[in-house]
Amino acid sequence: MMSDNILDDNYFMAEALKEASLAADKDEVPVGAVIVCDNIIIAKAHNQTETLQDVTAHAEILAYTSASEYLGAKYLTQCTMYVTLEPCAMCAGAIFWSQLGRLVYGAGDTKRGFTVSNENILPPSVKITKGVMQNECEILLKEFFLNKRK
Repeated sequence: MMSDNILDDNYFMAEALKEASLAADKDEVPVGAVIVCDNIIIAKAHNQTETLQDVTAHAEILAYTSASEYLGAKYLTQCTMYVTLEPCAMCAGAIFWSQLGRLVYGAGDTKRGFTVSNENILPPSVKITKGVMQNECEILLKEFFLNKRK
């Protein structure tokens, strides 16, 4: 008998980690994001700033575009974004403008995360969950940057 998959925060963050691994394979900073609506992944993305030679090609931005296209709408009020690293101020601004319903992130970013620059950039309507699979997200990032320094 097969067990049922429980689609919870850990399940969806694991999917975002798969995207982050794809970024690392392309020598991109390993950040991955998925957007979920009604328990269905409607968008997946990973950093592509080097690949596209575009400083705005963060996982979150690419995921918003894909999710908006999927839904045929610019607002993501009923959606949750899972991202392996705390969004930067630019990506948090996009969360604000897309009216995302919920943000879940793994690793905090003490240098460039939105909470460092302006914790209040997101309206109170955006529910935030931090630290989901934090260790796994941090390990992927630390290994990537350690290999860069070799």
